[in-house]
Amino acid sequence: MSGEERTVVHLVRHGEVANPDGVLYGRLPGYHLSDLGRRMAERVARHLAERDITHVVASPLERAQETAEPIAAAHDLPTATDERLIEAANAFQGKAFGVGDGALRKPANWPLLRNPFKPSWGEPYVDQVVRMTAALAAARDAARGHEAVAVSHQLPIWVLRSHAERRRLWHDPRRRQCTLASLTSFAFDGDELVSITYDEPALDLVPVHLRAGAKPVRGAGGFGA
Repeated sequence: MSGEERTVVHLVRHGEVANPDGVLYGRLPGYHLSDLGRRMAERVARHLAERDITHVVASPLERAQETAEPIAAAHDLPTATDERLIEAANAFQGKAFGVGDGALRKPANWPLLRNPFKPSWGEPYVDQVVRMTAALAAARDAARGHEAVAVSHQLPIWVLRSHAERRRLWHDPRRRQCTLASLTSFAFDGDELVSITYDEPALDLVPVHLRAGAKPVRGAGGFGA
């Protein structure tokens, strides 16, 4: 890498969300970070405190904005909002979703599961890649020669990384490497993507069943968050 215009964009997944009813909250308003989620956000802020962050942007959803707040504050920056960083749209939003209970037991919902490769239950993976690629480029351009933080959600981050690493977009949700409060960092030399790295600064705060590779639990369904 030449180093003349090295730019890094850290895509951060939000922290844990208060979700007592165990629903797939998707794009629904009113879902905020839990107390643990706020601790996760503070941990990420400390982890990035000495980095050359000049731009902070987040999905419009509360959990993403709240994760971005301590990061922006640590660098005396405002938090911008980019609608393209939002969670994937999902037909099961607002419903309990898990194997053996909730939405899977209702025959009326079965047609939504007919095509996991698109997927048929929500926003196509390709559409997510298009908007996330544009959001990534915008964050890179806003922080040219420095570093940016963009707070988003598990599924959009994962499909963007999969696309960049030339993997198929359909996947086993249990195998996503994008745990709560994790960083998927894209490094650029000018406009050229030169590396992708992954870090989990708050891993010790993440409940074991929510870590990468763990089996999805009731309410999570492996569809995002």
